Amino acid sequence: MRKLLLISTVVFTVLAILFSVLPMDTLAFLPIGIAIALSLTTLLKSDENQKKFPKILLIISVICSVFVLGKTLFIKDEVEVDQKFEQQKIETKQEAKKELEELENDLE
Repeated sequence: MRKLLLISTVVFTVLAILFSVLPMDTLAFLPIGIAIALSLTTLLKSDENQKKFPKILLIISVICSVFVLGKTLFIKDEVEVDQKFEQQKIETKQEAKKELEELENDLE
């Protein structure tokens, strides 16, 4: 039973690390929470001399949790308006209007 818990804990800890690095925002808390719960369960099921690895996995999961929380609170996603692109759109519309006017004049 301990080996199954330990393997599950390792898998969810790796997922927690991946989700923490990727821009998943609060969705990363799902594997982190599962990794923390499994780490605690594995820690409780382990003998005294087998508790080192589950403690390391628990610490990694908590660090991922703090990292995601900090990233969510302190990093703001902002969309910046591209002035050059807006200017090109206006110029393209003006050119299109001129071409249509020239076509209308040619048809008359």
